[in-house]
Order: sequence, then C-alpha cells, then structure tokens
Amino acid sequence: MDLPVAHLPSGWMPAADTLAARVVLVTGAYGGLGSAVTRAAARAGATVVITGKRKRQLEQLYDAMLAEGLSEPVIHPLDMEVATPREYTALAEGLERDLGRLDGIVHCAASFTGLTPISMHKPDDWLRALHVNVSAPFALTQACLPLLNQSDDSSVVFVLDNPELLQRAHWGGYGVSKAALERFVAILHEETDNGPLRTHALLPAPMRTALRRQAYFGEDIMQRPLPDATAAAAVYLLSAQALSARGAVLDLRVG
Repeated sequence: MDLPVAHLPSGWMPAADTLAARVVLVTGAYGGLGSAVTRAAARAGATVVITGKRKRQLEQLYDAMLAEGLSEPVIHPLDMEVATPREYTALAEGLERDLGRLDGIVHCAASFTGLTPISMHKPDDWLRALHVNVSAPFALTQACLPLLNQSDDSSVVFVLDNPELLQRAHWGGYGVSKAALERFVAILHEETDNGPLRTHALLPAPMRTALRRQAYFGEDIMQRPLPDATAAAAVYLLSAQALSARGAVLDLRVG
C-alpha cells in the first residue's frame, strides 16, 4: 500500500451533531456497508442522499430508516454500471438545486462476482468491476467537485480492501480495480490538498457483508461483526475532525 496510514482516534464515536447541517451522498446505499453508513450519517445529523440501481431497495431502506426514527433520506436512483456523464452532472445539479450543498461522498458501491482465475475470467465481469469500482467513482466525484468545493469543509471517502489479499491469485478484476482506486485516491489528494475538499481512503476490517460471504464461502460469516464500526469510521472521515487523516488510508484492521 502506497498511501500513508491513519488510525481512528482511541475511543472515538460519532455524536448526534457530528455531521449537523451537512449533506452526504452514499453510493450502494442499500448494501451491507452502504446501509450502515447511511444510518450512521443520519444519526450524526446529516441529510443523506442514497443512491443505487434498484429503486425498490432504496425505498425499503427509506421506509426502514423512518421506522427506526432516523431522519428522512433523499432517494436518487443511480445505476453506476450504465450511468452517463450527463446523468452524473444532472445528479450534482439536482443536489445544488434541491439541497443547496454537498459536503461529502462515501463510495460504497462495488462490483464483485467471485474469485476467478484470469484464464476463466469473463471479460464482461472484468470490465464491470473496473467500471463500477474505479471509473464510476471518478465520474461521480468529478461531477460533484464544484459543489464539494463550495463547502467550507468537505470530504470524499473511497472504500478499499485488504491489499495483501487482493494481490493473490483469483481476485481478478476486483483486485485490480481496488489497486487502481488506491492510486486514484493518491492523485486526487495531490490535486486537492490545499483546498476545502479532503480525500480519504477507508480500509475496513473483516465484516459481515454479502461481498465477504461470496469471497470467503467456507467462512462462518456470522462470526464476523456487522459493518457498524466501519460506518462509524466513515462518519469520522466525513467530519471536520478528520483533517489530519486527509490523503491517507484509515486502516481499521487490528495489528
């Protein structure tokens, strides 16, 4: 890993006003990590814009959050596999028109189709992984840069995966895409480190998600913790308290 490493301050937990008055966009919002981040950001006081390609699942997340007494999220369906630059621009313009600001993005959407040798890797799956995991976050972030730079303090959080594992056999397009995403974080930081926009990477510890279950099918996934700790760390990176961690990867792994 080439990025400098940061760690979560000891005992840090988000408060009810950590993200007060902020608008945060979460991609892949109904996934395991995405839904946890959405809830954590809402509990911390943010207005959360939830995106994903399945409108019905976004609506189910919306209903669940209201039933839990959380603040009302804003639904914006977005299929990052097929979205065009025009659609990303329309999203940014809609946020400015309807909410007046954008203070953070957490890129939780990911494409992973399982462990596959390169010789058997379907080209469509390879291209999809590179697009959803790298090109789409680039396009969305680029479209939102003018709005993010209008904020006094804003951040974009990119979720990485264990680089020691991903360089091994069979991780295919997913492994390559996460390595490319790390380099994108480094470049974006170099271009924004003197402005209001902070660039962060987040490296979770093993957690109970559908992606983990698919990658480690022999593992008892119920022995892994829910993504709540990772979601709390994402709130930290969205907050002004994470200034010292800009341009770094927040490593949540033990040891």
